[in-house]
Amino acid sequence: MAAFTLAHLSDPHLPPLPAPRLSELMSKRALGYLNWTRNRHKYHRREALDALVGDLKAQTPDHIAVTGDLTNLALRAEFAPAARWLQSVGSPADVTAIPGNHDAYVRATSHCFGEVFADYFRSDAASEAKFPSLRRRGPLALISLSTAVPTPPLFATGRLGRAQLEALQALLEGLAAERLFRVILVHHPLRSKSHIKRLTDAADLIAILRRHGVELILHGHDHVHSTMWVDGPDGRIPAIGVPSASALAHGHHPAAAYNLFAIEPEGNGWRCEQIVRGLDDTMRVVELHRVPLM
Repeated sequence: MAAFTLAHLSDPHLPPLPAPRLSELMSKRALGYLNWTRNRHKYHRREALDALVGDLKAQTPDHIAVTGDLTNLALRAEFAPAARWLQSVGSPADVTAIPGNHDAYVRATSHCFGEVFADYFRSDAASEAKFPSLRRRGPLALISLSTAVPTPPLFATGRLGRAQLEALQALLEGLAAERLFRVILVHHPLRSKSHIKRLTDAADLIAILRRHGVELILHGHDHVHSTMWVDGPDGRIPAIGVPSASALAHGHHPAAAYNLFAIEPEGNGWRCEQIVRGLDDTMRVVELHRVPLM
């Protein structure tokens, strides 16, 4: 059996930013807009995003996961271009997308991601799109979570909430008897050094994973390459983060990159190799490294 290939990119922060109406800046967005116009527009570039996606599609993955922050300030005018971009990446059958904190930047538009992108995370054969969701692709069980909640100015925290955590536990219990490579998609990392960027109920999620386990966790948010390990019932679980898909290298943030995971059964377990591809100094996408995860 050929390996199933899952691609993962995150945080495209789709440029350029539409001009906001003055009324839309009477909120947390005012600081976000100032940050974009002074700094972020220099580093989040459409040419970087297009180069990365072009290379990703050339690898012909079996499925693509996008872990949030398609928009920047969750302006109403951002969602239609973000939808067109996601359609260019692939169809809802071939792509799973979840929201990030920037997609729920303010309460007034925090519902828009669910309305616009429902087909990209709705559970198989479900009429209602909600989190957690479950999509089966090949040997994979893709479990999507949403940590996207509006926060006060200067905060970028996430929260799952009790209802989503309880539903996740029930979902994992239901999958226990099947041989599936379970992948959790979540925007915020499970551990963070930043009080203002953390997942506030990460401890509750980690406790569920310790009891029930999954094979792989994919996240975004921090805009860096990262691998952390979470204890599961049968060993450690890799949790993999990836840089922003539209970024030029700046400060401690690397240039845009994405991950490929080649997954196949091996004995009573699984084999999974991670291949990292990203922009070099000439704006070409090259293989950066590869490593066996299990």
